[in-house]
Amino acid sequence: MTTFREAIEAKDMDAVESMLAEDVVFTSPVAFKPYPGRAITAAILRAVVKVFEDFTYVREIHDGAHHAYEFTAKVDGLDLNGCDFLTYDDEGKIVDFKVMVRPLRAAEALAARMGAQFEGIKAAAESNVF
Repeated sequence: MTTFREAIEAKDMDAVESMLAEDVVFTSPVAFKPYPGRAITAAILRAVVKVFEDFTYVREIHDGAHHAYEFTAKVDGLDLNGCDFLTYDDEGKIVDFKVMVRPLRAAEALAARMGAQFEGIKAAAESNVF
């Protein structure tokens, strides 16, 4: 069975989507409110893998159902450091997905790039067509 890290590193977004619970909640590092649901979370993640350049996981921390994956990437040539915090339910599905990034300048570049795509992200989530 493919792990979350393996799926992300392979850019196998179908596998990532299959790991998400229907009621997963995604908390973005650049949006005020969380996004509930598998469709919007999957659409956001599909867009992010296109925005990040040179994405690499550098550390994993596991504590039962809670997993943290530290990563490095570039956005518009700016170095970015971040962490994916995932919580799994009893069936092994991701129910909470929170992302934090730094530094501010790179986070602002990420916000701009994702913001420019957000209407398409919402449309993909609503139609469930990726």
